Amino acid sequence: MLIATDEAGRVVKKPTKPAIGRMPANLQHGNAHLVLERVEEGMEGSWYVQVLLRDDNTYQLEFRDGVAAEHYQTRTISQEKVQTAMLGWAANKACRETSKSSQPGC
Repeated sequence: MLIATDEAGRVVKKPTKPAIGRMPANLQHGNAHLVLERVEEGMEGSWYVQVLLRDDNTYQLEFRDGVAAEHYQTRTISQEKVQTAMLGWAANKACRETSKSSQPGC
């Protein structure tokens, strides 16, 4: 199950694809952080993608696939790339290679 939580504490369980796509657009200073977690029974480790709208209006995007060795981060000015990366991660697509190249997206 996917669970989205923003900095203001709003929680959305099982967000739809359109809802996930809108989430980066709702970020603003004062509510600049969003985490989308994958929580499954019997699944070990931390599985999430998170985005932070930084003071310079860039997006810091991170994702973790279970363990620290599978934790990646990048920055972009493109809200569209953040949306693409979040939707891809939610659909279980690998984002690893694009994140390593500083081009978030799936």
